[in-house]
Order: sequence, then structure tokens, then C-alpha cells
Amino acid sequence: MKESLTSRVGRLISGGFNALVDAVENSVPESVMEEAIREIEGTIDDVRTELGRAIANKHLANTRLLDENTKHESLAESIEVAVKEGRDDLAEAAIAKQMDIEVQIPVLEATISESAQKEKELESFIAALQAKKREMQDELLRFREAKKESIANATGSVPGSTNKASGVGVKAEKATQAFDRVLEKATGLSSSKRTTSMESEAKVAELEALVNKNRIAERLAAIKSNMDK
Repeated sequence: MKESLTSRVGRLISGGFNALVDAVENSVPESVMEEAIREIEGTIDDVRTELGRAIANKHLANTRLLDENTKHESLAESIEVAVKEGRDDLAEAAIAKQMDIEVQIPVLEATISESAQKEKELESFIAALQAKKREMQDELLRFREAKKESIANATGSVPGSTNKASGVGVKAEKATQAFDRVLEKATGLSSSKRTTSMESEAKVAELEALVNKNRIAERLAAIKSNMDK
């Protein structure tokens, strides 16, 4: 049975990244990391596609509702003319059309309401997934720094343990190189290119942090305002 989009988002948001890191350290880094990165990015794309459909459906239903209301008003005028002219047959035909429109209007209104709710829900999904992605990036950065620190510690001169430290250092270096390969395969960027990309992403992250800070300030102000009432 195919996993629903809502269940998929819920699974990704609730999933623990520490378990993923453990899997990277104890299993195949390339496959685990590629799957995690691609699934988050792919899910965001799928949610955006679904959001586009919801917005389109709402627009179409709104347009149809306006058209039907206009037709209903026009028929009301025609009915008055028919009655004045003594043409009950024409008035009855117009009334029948009005009744057909009237039974469709609630459905259109419900469609608009459902599409609006769906739009809001999907927008929250995107925000949550983007937040999860930022969380993953922070964890990945710490993971990478830990690997580098491991190399530094392993290659340091420790009396009586030169060979052992050298061996550990080689393993740590290989782990770091494997990690770099994972990121390069997942992002399509080499280490040098990724540095430039990370600088650009840092600016975007800074802007997002500013937006979140403003939202927090607004919510705090609202809470204080409610407490003063």
C-alpha cells in the first residue's frame, strides 16, 4: 500500500537523526545519506506540487461560484420579466435552472473551503520539512566536525602509541573522505564548490532565522497583550 503524503511527512518529521548518524557510522554511508537527503528534498517537491493543485482547485471553484451566482441573479431578472409578460412557462424554466444552480453552490463553497484548508495544511508541511532540513544540516555539520576532530586527535603525538594513532588516523581520514563523497553525490557539489554553496545557504538561513525571530517576537507580544487584558 502506497504511503500517503501526510504519513510520509509525519514519518520524516518525527524520525530521529541520531539513528541515521549511527547507521552512517556502522553501515554504508553513501546509501544511507543519499536516501535521507533525497527523501526530504523529494517530499518537499511533492508537497509543493500538491499545494499547486490545491491552489488551482480553489481558484477554479471560486471562478465557477462567481459565474453561477451571476447566472442566478440574471435568471432572477428574467423570471420577473416573464411573470410581467404572463409567460409562466418561461418563468418556470428559469426557476428550474436556478434550482440546479442552487444545489451546486454549496458543493462549490465546500470545495473552496476544503481547498483553503488543504492549502494551509500543505504550507505547514513545507515549513516543517524545511525546518527538519535545517536541523539535519546542523547535525551533519556537527557530524563532520566530529570526524575532523577525530582525525586531529588520532594524528597527534602520543608517547608509545604512534602506530596505533596512525592507524586510527587513517581510518578517520577514510571516514571523512567517504562522508565528503556522500555529500558530493547527494548535492552534486565538490568540496570547494560546496563551500561557495554553503555561503549562499548561510545567507538564506540567516534570513530565515530573522523571519523566525520576528515571528517569535510577534507571538510574545501577543501573549503579553492577552495577559494584560
